[in-house]
Amino acid sequence: MKKALFSFSCILFVFYTTAQAKMDFEKYDPPSTLIVPEHKVTRAKFPFIDVHNHQFNMPKQNLDGLVKDMDRLNMAVMVNLSGQNGDVLKQSITNIRSNAPKRFIVFANINFDGIGEVNWIANAVKQLEEDVKNGANGLKIYKSLGFSVKDNTGKRVAVDDARLDAIWKKCGELKIPVIIHTADPKPFWDTVNERNERWLELVTHPGRKRSATDPEPFEQLIEEQHRMFRKHRGTTFIAAHFGWYANDLVKLSQLMDEMPNVVVEFGAVIAELGRQPKAARAFFTKYQDRILFGKDSWVPDEYATYFRVLETEDEYFPYHKKYHAFWRMYGMGLPDEILRKVYYKNALRIVPNIDKSLFP
Repeated sequence: MKKALFSFSCILFVFYTTAQAKMDFEKYDPPSTLIVPEHKVTRAKFPFIDVHNHQFNMPKQNLDGLVKDMDRLNMAVMVNLSGQNGDVLKQSITNIRSNAPKRFIVFANINFDGIGEVNWIANAVKQLEEDVKNGANGLKIYKSLGFSVKDNTGKRVAVDDARLDAIWKKCGELKIPVIIHTADPKPFWDTVNERNERWLELVTHPGRKRSATDPEPFEQLIEEQHRMFRKHRGTTFIAAHFGWYANDLVKLSQLMDEMPNVVVEFGAVIAELGRQPKAARAFFTKYQDRILFGKDSWVPDEYATYFRVLETEDEYFPYHKKYHAFWRMYGMGLPDEILRKVYYKNALRIVPNIDKSLFP
């Protein structure tokens, strides 16, 4: 009898350990047993402007379905940062004006091919002026500047390369903002081991790994961006993703105090704010006139996390991508006055030609 019980116990142990071996960290996601008030928010309290979105097919896109999804979220205006330039941008503007004239704003993009060639900068500035004349209301700079953009000799073009000064100056003259994404989260440069908080993301998305030579150290890229901000104080810059300092609001506060021409948006970093609700609320209170709503990727269901962090005081609720943030969120419970600024008032002031009739 004892031998039979021992054998049965061994079988159970083998079964248990085998089941454990098949369960990885990504799959382990037990419902919390914590019982606290929940206020799931699927629609923003006020109409909002998403200043960081990407619709790559807008020249030919059927906008009806997109507008319906926006209406469900209470998104009054979407800023499409992927407007490109020239004829493609004009096609987007034509589509918008014909089908949804109040609901979309388009930012232009710079074609960096050939930088360093004779007349390149003059042609780039001329193209930007034409794009604004044709309906662009801002300029979006991708992280490729600093990462992969090279000049006509094959040399990496730094974010603060002096050859680009005329572009930033022209944006100031045209009174359009420049939203710029430089670098990536600092842990992408760190060793991928048990001490890296973004370990799961880097293991599941290995292409995001960076190093001191791929392309440069994080600190260098960020400092290049900050030198550009300081040099062009007459131009309004929107630092995308909170400038990758959403995890260090003291540092970000110092930078914003030093550079009053810089505002921020929180696309893809709401998880950083949601795990420090007290510090984040204090930051939003201090800089309530310099924070814009941004999401980055167009996945309508994910906006609920943003609304809940901003509007409620809920505790310990999950983020929508475990590989991105395995920790839980807490709501900041922002007052209506600050919510209105973050949702639409600040963007109305900073991004030109948004139809104010869409807002209370």
